[in-house]
Amino acid sequence: MNVVILGATKGMGRALARLCAESGDRVFLLGRDAEDLRRSCADLIVRSGQHQPVEFALCDLEQSASFEPAIAQAKQALGHIDAIVVTAGQFATQDDLESDSALLERLLRVNFVNTVLLCEAARKLLLAQGGGTLCVFGSVAGDRARKPVILYGASKAGLAAYLNGLDHKYYASGLRVICVRPGFVKTGMTAGLRPPPFAGEPEQVARDVRAALRSPRPVIYTPLVWELVMSAISVLPRAVMRRINF
Repeated sequence: MNVVILGATKGMGRALARLCAESGDRVFLLGRDAEDLRRSCADLIVRSGQHQPVEFALCDLEQSASFEPAIAQAKQALGHIDAIVVTAGQFATQDDLESDSALLERLLRVNFVNTVLLCEAARKLLLAQGGGTLCVFGSVAGDRARKPVILYGASKAGLAAYLNGLDHKYYASGLRVICVRPGFVKTGMTAGLRPPPFAGEPEQVARDVRAALRSPRPVIYTPLVWELVMSAISVLPRAVMRRINF
């Protein structure tokens, strides 16, 4: 596959890029830090085992003007694009978001408004070439409103609704949409937070996502246990949700 990944220099995105390179996929990286991208490209060239070139373009989720040029560069480098994967996003705790309006505005803009704008640019390119897969990382936090993640969860719930709509409208035109809903994963984003007993690792998420890229389905939970957890949470009465702190 020819895969474009935004957010491949850290965490789950880095694990996915490494797995794709090791599996023989051709990878093109998008990100905002040129030096980080150069290091990641060099790492992927070695991991590919074939020393095939790995290129990158600058793309900052806080700068919407960078989206279309970056995707165009990926198209020029790869020719046909099989999948565009968006792993980047912002996270902050509920307490921090409630106390810092600037941080809240940034998170909502990055996680929803700008991610949707980036996906729109990706959608247009994929449809213009006859189809492809758009894979975007959401979160189980968007499944149902919960006290610890009200604001972060709202940004991911909006994103999930948008991705569902894309699937409904453009599936027949060849666009395959995947909403990845990770649970708690041990990355730099979650550093300092107390992990639950079933916390996942980036490498596990990468395996699940790459499998989904090869056989697209609209929603995947990773680690898989989170599908069971959120199924249970989704049926709890409102009165119960008011009392628990999960």
